[in-house]
Amino acid sequence: MFGVLQNALKTPDLKRKILYTIFILFIFRLGNAITVPFVETSGLLAQMKESGNSFFSYWNMMSGGAFDKASIFALSITPYINASIIIQLLTVAIPSLERLAKEGAEGRKTLNKITRWTTVVIAIIQALGYFFLLRNYDALLSDYQKGAMQWFAAIVIIVTFTAGAALIMWLGEQINDKGIGNGISIILFAGIIARGPAAINILVENWKLGGLNYLWVPLTVIVFAFVIVFIIIMTNAERRIPVQYAKRVVGRKMYGGQSSFIPVKVSMSGVMPIIFASAFLSLPSTIALFYTPKNGTWQHAVLSALSSTGVVYAVLYFVLIIAFNYFYIAIQYNPVEIANNIKSNNGAIPGIRPGKPTVAFISKVISKITLVGAIFLGIIAVFPILFTAITGMNVSLGGTSIIIVVGVALDTMRQMESQMTMRHHKGFLQ
Repeated sequence: MFGVLQNALKTPDLKRKILYTIFILFIFRLGNAITVPFVETSGLLAQMKESGNSFFSYWNMMSGGAFDKASIFALSITPYINASIIIQLLTVAIPSLERLAKEGAEGRKTLNKITRWTTVVIAIIQALGYFFLLRNYDALLSDYQKGAMQWFAAIVIIVTFTAGAALIMWLGEQINDKGIGNGISIILFAGIIARGPAAINILVENWKLGGLNYLWVPLTVIVFAFVIVFIIIMTNAERRIPVQYAKRVVGRKMYGGQSSFIPVKVSMSGVMPIIFASAFLSLPSTIALFYTPKNGTWQHAVLSALSSTGVVYAVLYFVLIIAFNYFYIAIQYNPVEIANNIKSNNGAIPGIRPGKPTVAFISKVISKITLVGAIFLGIIAVFPILFTAITGMNVSLGGTSIIIVVGVALDTMRQMESQMTMRHHKGFLQ
């Protein structure tokens, strides 16, 4: 990785793109430090930690620590991610959107415009919910808690949060256009990396406590390193379906006859199933913000069982990740379409007849790989919960964060390598 960066900095064009990306990330981190008006944040962080709400930790991870500070970028890229997922799902369900997706550059341009407006709508809804959260936690300044001033503060806070989400979306697009690409993912990567010092500080504080922590702290570092290696291996792992193309004569030339393969990655869905499962399991915690049941009631028993540190939560989390992984893969990959593409290019899978047998074979392979990938995601997501229960140390970088960081780093390195290859490739003119 460091060799790729060193070689990229030697290329003037890539160096300019890297510096521009760093400048955009500086603006992003600067916005994370600016608090919205009319909010008192001194007790906000403590109250969020005392609530033990897993939804807060999830959103704080996605925002790079801006959520618990009520900064202008508190919503981060969450509205854009939600909008992208919604439009992606609707593309499968609505024929007009499906036609747009198949129209090439112009269709994608229209879909991007729809995604932007959907992002703004979702940001307004989430900003409204965050304002009610601030009001319930008495985080508003005393002069803006009643009467007309409360309405004025509400409008300013909601507009500021919405504008911050829209600005982050624009910053990500600037990285795509003028930077090294993969803008939204890089912004998410930068936010998670910014929480690294907090994780190190937790380890240092636990080391100072002495006792068994002299064993648990080094073990945490070792396990953390093994998890990174495991994620890198599983992220790059793939099942290759061989394809043999028949020879055909066009004019006086003969084409085809070569062998190729269709790569089916183990981690095809990325972190999407984890995001889906986290959002689903955060609903009880979100309801608890507005309704606190009495002790001894069934509502209190359900909320207690779904605590982010409980066994029931971990089991449901694991099962939902597997279910959402199958759901997401079923939407993204169509075995019938893959088989038709192979057939239209005069190709065939060795030992498999074209048509329904090819569709059945591809479906079987994808199903097996999906199961392996789902179990991998489930283990990575649930492992921090188990490790925290055993060691008692709650390190702020969980399995989801590590998957995002490793995935974005690998994708960015591949993009930079491909760009350097294009610039240094010796063509037939040399």
